[in-house]
Amino acid sequence: MARTILTDARVKALRPRKTAYDVRDAKLRGFGVRILPTGRKRLFLQSQRHGERIWKIIGDADNTGIAEARAHATETLAAIRKDESAPARPEEMLFEAVAETVFDRYAHVWKAGTLNVNRCYLRNQLLPYFAERGIADIDGRDVRNWFASLRATPVAADRSMPVLSVIMREAEAMGLRPEGSNPCTGIRRYRRKGRERFLSDEEIRRLSDRLTANEARYPQQVAIVRLLLLTGCRRSEILTLRWSDYREGHLFLRDGKTGPRTVWLSRPARDILDMLGRKSGWVFPAPRTDGPRNKVWLDKFWYRVRAEAGLGDVRLHDLRHTHASFALRRGETVLAIARLLGHRNPQTTLKYTHAADAMVHEAAEIVSAVLERN
Repeated sequence: MARTILTDARVKALRPRKTAYDVRDAKLRGFGVRILPTGRKRLFLQSQRHGERIWKIIGDADNTGIAEARAHATETLAAIRKDESAPARPEEMLFEAVAETVFDRYAHVWKAGTLNVNRCYLRNQLLPYFAERGIADIDGRDVRNWFASLRATPVAADRSMPVLSVIMREAEAMGLRPEGSNPCTGIRRYRRKGRERFLSDEEIRRLSDRLTANEARYPQQVAIVRLLLLTGCRRSEILTLRWSDYREGHLFLRDGKTGPRTVWLSRPARDILDMLGRKSGWVFPAPRTDGPRNKVWLDKFWYRVRAEAGLGDVRLHDLRHTHASFALRRGETVLAIARLLGHRNPQTTLKYTHAADAMVHEAAEIVSAVLERN
């Protein structure tokens, strides 16, 4: 991150880029300027108190001189160190300022990939509509109008809504909105055709045949695909697996999407791992770097083998769905499947119940056919 002694002339000379960037002051630690893609320049102070990151807007560089801003930042920093809470300035109550504070806080909660994706939703879906608005002035009608404006991109709308909700909920915790005033509450998501794809018994047989045919040439890729189907793990969880994570017949995932979790392995899954050579700390090590294989390497193989098996619309993630559907067919409860898949909220698992509906329909058809013959 760039660091220089900030002056009015230097700040004025800074030009916007495609993404926001910071220039820190070399004279006062934590003081700096953030240049937004729109060209706006926000003077800020970043510090810590009791292990919590604090991010405060000092002013707009177009309206506040650097000497004045640095003096105010110095006073604010002193108040933070004395554990005194200074009242929020008008600039700190703007939507974009609160959003930045929330993202700074959640940098230690969200995974890096989640943080980056959520920043994209903030930049592309939320800021164009809510920037320059006071956080307390945004109500349910505003959110409904914003959501309606995104009807042409329902996926982006549905996925940016939770980001907006988090910002509003944190604004309440910061005392910038009344408690219980989250304007995202009660807004229904767009109905979209589910992307879940469940392989039938016949499709699994075809896939298994093609995996066997490719095993001699692509042993690692075949092992990964089989593990995905046998464990219901996410692609990233298997690709980044370490040998130290595999012990006592279980996988102890230290960094799953929803946090650490234990995966109980079946005998076939254990056999696959036991037959792999331990040439690195990684179960599937990259050949030229001290790290695991990447998803591009695996995806290239998957596109080949699924085409050979006649499964052109099947994603690797659908193997996880298939694992869950088989567990449901065996009579496992939704709660048990939630634990099996590492879902933090069992409600997430309810989408698999339509597999049970299909099973009921199939059973009804069989019974009807038997009764008609009699």
